[in-house]
Amino acid sequence: MHSRHRFPAPVLLLAALVAPSSAHAQASAPIQDNSFLVEEAYNQERHVVQTIQTFQRVAGSSGWAYALTQEWPAPHLRHQISVTLPMQSVPSASGPARGIGDAALNYRYQLLGDGTATVALSPRVTLLIPTGNADRALGTGGFGLQVNLPLSVALSPSFVTHTNLGATHVLSARARDGTRAPLTSWNAGQSVVWLARENFNALIEAVVARNASFADGGGTEQVTEAWVSPGIRFALNLPGHLQIVPGVAVPIGIGPARGKTGIFLYLSVELPLLGRGDR
Repeated sequence: MHSRHRFPAPVLLLAALVAPSSAHAQASAPIQDNSFLVEEAYNQERHVVQTIQTFQRVAGSSGWAYALTQEWPAPHLRHQISVTLPMQSVPSASGPARGIGDAALNYRYQLLGDGTATVALSPRVTLLIPTGNADRALGTGGFGLQVNLPLSVALSPSFVTHTNLGATHVLSARARDGTRAPLTSWNAGQSVVWLARENFNALIEAVVARNASFADGGGTEQVTEAWVSPGIRFALNLPGHLQIVPGVAVPIGIGPARGKTGIFLYLSVELPLLGRGDR
């Protein structure tokens, strides 16, 4: 089986927006996707709904990010819709602020290929909704748009790569002092996945983000962060074509983020509805 994950959050480097995922509902098929920080180019199959949970934290920080994403075919593989609901803790001088972040409504179009093709391309567009409290740094305070271009290439029966290039634009973000300004961020990612066993994968991902935010002294600034993240995942295929995929990764900061280390936890549950999920 294969799955495609959730979409990255707008201004959080490691946010799984959040990325969403897809999978075959046949217990005999190997897992191929379920990448963590890099989005794959495979839409959800007909009759199969996927629920993804991610949790990430950087060592030594009181901040953390949790995201719940659910993906639906609409109604076939060609079109996919999903929603991402984040919870987070943001460090501050007065203590960490905890609460709901900005929600994301996602649409993906399977432009080329699918989970069985050598090459697949599935552009995504996301509407970011300001459900987070901008006064507590839990959200941007404005609506935004995000685009991402995920390209997946099967190099061999044992190795698959995923490539991402994306951008996020918040139309009118609000700073804590009430001033407003547009914010534009950029992201890129590359992963290599080793299909070591039918139900076990090892992967390494590299992501870089140039995030726009409000500067402490006023105005806006661009902050660049880069991470390399090795990880593993495995599949539990249960009766009723239920598939559960747990995973764990250890993001390691490089370049501007050198010296930082994090933990990334992943859990995907796929359950076919109104049938077995066959195409």
